Amino acid sequence: MSPRDLDETGLATRRAVLGEAHVARAQAATTAFDAPFQDYITRGAWGGVWSRDTISHRERSMITIALLAALGHDEELAMHCRATARTGASADDICEALLHVAVYAGVPAANRAIKIAKAVFAELGDTARAADETNRGEE
Repeated sequence: MSPRDLDETGLATRRAVLGEAHVARAQAATTAFDAPFQDYITRGAWGGVWSRDTISHRERSMITIALLAALGHDEELAMHCRATARTGASADDICEALLHVAVYAGVPAANRAIKIAKAVFAELGDTARAADETNRGEE
């Protein structure tokens, strides 16, 4: 795939996963300083990885959420929790991913991520998801 194809495919995938409004805000905020970074993530992450058809966006979403939770990248974690409305990952999927985080990366990381996911669901007015996550308990 050519760099131009990766750009176009990456941008389309980024919009499909994160939403048009998010991508438009990111593009509007891009400056000469961070343009190389925006190009890199559009081409590399979205065009080179997220656009592959080996696994679904739902599965990539779950993997991404687990990795971000394990690494403590809270802002990105919240963004990807919001994206589950478009990737098809359910609250149960996220719960399962965060249980893996608890086992392999530690209970504190999973506990923090569960709080973030609950806050995102509440912010989105997804009361069913927020209630489901609340009923799972916290440490």
